[in-house]
Amino acid sequence: MNSQILSKRLKNLREQHGYLQKYVADKLGIRSNTLSGYENGTRSPDPEMLVQLSKLYNVTTDYLLGKSDQPHLTEEEAFEAFKNDPELERWYKELPKSEEENLRRLKRMHEFFIEEEERNK
Repeated sequence: MNSQILSKRLKNLREQHGYLQKYVADKLGIRSNTLSGYENGTRSPDPEMLVQLSKLYNVTTDYLLGKSDQPHLTEEEAFEAFKNDPELERWYKELPKSEEENLRRLKRMHEFFIEEEERNK
């Protein structure tokens, strides 16, 4: 892990969001000096904390680690992640057993999201 890139990106993201270290530390359930260590490169977050940080800042773990300069997934990558989510797999397997009216509601919800996305462009 390139701790220089990670520490810079963590600090930059926190500042871009206008967050104080105390706020982020509280949100993550860690002490401020632990977060400070992540941001100055003297400490490294464990994999679970890295995921929590990526979710808080809405970026990929690859971006935080310097493996990518793209903070967000492409549409195709996001779809792949969506498809491979273990929680969705259970839901997806149950879908064919759903009643027709529930499937129609699901289709209307999907259409609503697509229309909303188009309006926001």
